[in-house]
Amino acid sequence: MKKLFLLLLLLLFIPEIFAAQREGTKTLTLEKIYQKGLFPTKGIPPVHWLPDGSAYIIVEDNDENGGHDLVQYDPATGHREVLVGSSELIPAGETEPLSVSNFFWSDDKEKLLIFTNTVRVWRFHTRGDYWVLNRSTGELNQLGARLAPSSLMFAKFSPDGNRVAYVSEHNLFVEDLSGHSITQLTYDGGDRFINGTFDWVYEEDWGCRDGFRWSPDGSYIAYWHSDTEGTGTFYMINNIDSIYSTLIPLPYPKAGTANSSVKVGVVDAGGGETRWFDLPGDPRNNYLIRMDFIPGSNELMIQQMNRLQNRNTVWVGNAESMELNTILVETDDAWVDVHDNTVWLEKVSHFTWTSERDGWRHLYLVSRDGSTIQPITKGAFDVISIQHIDTDGGYVYYIASPDNYTQRYLYRSRLDGQGDRERISPHDMPGQHRYQISPNAQFAIHTYENTSIPPVISLVSLPDHQRIRVFQENQDLRETLQDYDLVAKEFFRVDIGDVELDAWMIKPSDFDPERKYPLIFYVYGEPAAATVQDSWGGGDLWHQYLARQGYIVISIDNRGTRTPRGRDWRKVIYGQIGILAAYDQADAAKKIFETFPFIDQDRVGMWGWSGGGQMTLNCMFRYPEIYKAGIAIAFVSHQKLYNTVYQERYMGLPQENVTGYRYGSPITHASNLEGELLLMHGTADDNVHYQSLEMLVDELIKHGKMFDMISYPMRAHGIRERKNTTYHLRRSMMRFWERVLPPGPR
Repeated sequence: MKKLFLLLLLLLFIPEIFAAQREGTKTLTLEKIYQKGLFPTKGIPPVHWLPDGSAYIIVEDNDENGGHDLVQYDPATGHREVLVGSSELIPAGETEPLSVSNFFWSDDKEKLLIFTNTVRVWRFHTRGDYWVLNRSTGELNQLGARLAPSSLMFAKFSPDGNRVAYVSEHNLFVEDLSGHSITQLTYDGGDRFINGTFDWVYEEDWGCRDGFRWSPDGSYIAYWHSDTEGTGTFYMINNIDSIYSTLIPLPYPKAGTANSSVKVGVVDAGGGETRWFDLPGDPRNNYLIRMDFIPGSNELMIQQMNRLQNRNTVWVGNAESMELNTILVETDDAWVDVHDNTVWLEKVSHFTWTSERDGWRHLYLVSRDGSTIQPITKGAFDVISIQHIDTDGGYVYYIASPDNYTQRYLYRSRLDGQGDRERISPHDMPGQHRYQISPNAQFAIHTYENTSIPPVISLVSLPDHQRIRVFQENQDLRETLQDYDLVAKEFFRVDIGDVELDAWMIKPSDFDPERKYPLIFYVYGEPAAATVQDSWGGGDLWHQYLARQGYIVISIDNRGTRTPRGRDWRKVIYGQIGILAAYDQADAAKKIFETFPFIDQDRVGMWGWSGGGQMTLNCMFRYPEIYKAGIAIAFVSHQKLYNTVYQERYMGLPQENVTGYRYGSPITHASNLEGELLLMHGTADDNVHYQSLEMLVDELIKHGKMFDMISYPMRAHGIRERKNTTYHLRRSMMRFWERVLPPGPR
């Protein structure tokens, strides 16, 4: 009886016990996330492996003088050695050491190139000052001393380490390190002509930034040259930093308009006239997307993509005779992706090549003359990314996920194509894995994470994947988040008839399946990314916050997103961006309503950024009966407003796909708006121009449609510049949701 009494007493007080636990849970607020920054995910400094894989170097802070030390570690023993101390990086006449943003060694390791005082150019810090430290003499000299400060880009040693080439103000220079004499190689660089680097669209969509290469013998420099004349100039305007506005010109080719004229030339490293490769075709309607010297030769491999991006022609060009030969042509009915996985093997008789020619993304071995193409990886799965090609060991290491498209694991296959793939990532660590593998393939910097585990960064041995030491576990973050009672994402699939789509859901922490909750869809939907990934993503605290307020949050990857589900999955979207994806999202929403009765169909919203903003608008305008409210941020309202490379890759030319461009653009359907809509955009968005918002606003007004909008002056595509911006943006979003989709169950 006594035990029964105690049990009844315990049952009586269980609600109070759980209430006390809930009361002890800390409140997740936007202020804590976006203003106070209480939940930082920590990483480690960049790791630089020595070429033989015997050690790695990390730039570490020196607390005594505020500078940086270059510290070398033995991966097997952990032995630490200061290779270059910050005291060695103090310029003559100065008292403070150089800040090290990046560094590069000469091949003989006798000279060190320091990149410092950097400036951002569009996306990345690629301009700044370079200094050379001679480790034998201790001399520290600045390069380009007579040139404009912080104007140097992409400095790199010659193969013998006695010279450095670099770009300054769109011209190429070579500096001799013995006497620091400077030889100017090009003279026409300026607003119109660009040498050794690229215009905006090449950087944004082809990943091209460093635009010149030393020949293996140091005799020549090959480089890209761009003529931007004829490319349309888009003007951004700064209205807030002075009493008069300032125009910011941006050469930016919009879909269907003229590109820069780009060519590749070769110049003697000692100066002289440039000789140009005579590649066929209109240089404004072809792209030169990759170029590099073939090891041990004065021949270049040049990749030329046609304007429609469905044919990539690989040329070998002789830097002495300027003769060109075609060795490979990669084609696709939709588009061809560019890959940076080319490695020369077997005494430079073969090279590796990535292709989707069998319906899946795989690595192939191609003979130097292109006469034979043999598969290295095989099977009904995608090679997501190449991590390392171990020529000595005879393996390629790559990321794939044959069984779960939301996860990522390390595999390896033999370079001769024999045998089955071998999984290297442990089977008891579900989620996503990334690796920075040593050149000898004996070690790797391993990053592991999933939606519930913040990144754990460690050193592992390969191929046994044994942990040697841990660099970062984010233990403080784990302990902090335990106090906030976050709800794990639930991954599931949505069957819309002819295909199943991956999705995830976050429910409120006090979820009651007998009641009905408002639903917010988070969407991207375009080929550049995927949202349904078993990755940390900062803990996805924005969506966790929404769930804590009483919303259900769901994200779905429609067909065409960057998911390892094969060529047909990704490229079925060709010519119909914003069309097929909207169908998939709407069909998935209907299926979700049938499956989960706890969703309040009268309170359904959607939000997205960039391509996701465009998708939000398309879904709201096309399916007003489903989506009652939406937030579109930094969106494309008409596809002809976006750049040539991205938009034409997936849609073709607007002159040839008139219907697709029209029906895929949200502005075409703006008259159908019925729900509540919030538009948000930065006026200094160099990627998706503020013009996109203004054109849509004009159309909505024309049709008498009511909406809300917030402009962020002089903020770019990420809308994060200047004080308090991110916090203000999230508060504004939350205020909108509370007003138009009242939170909590009914």
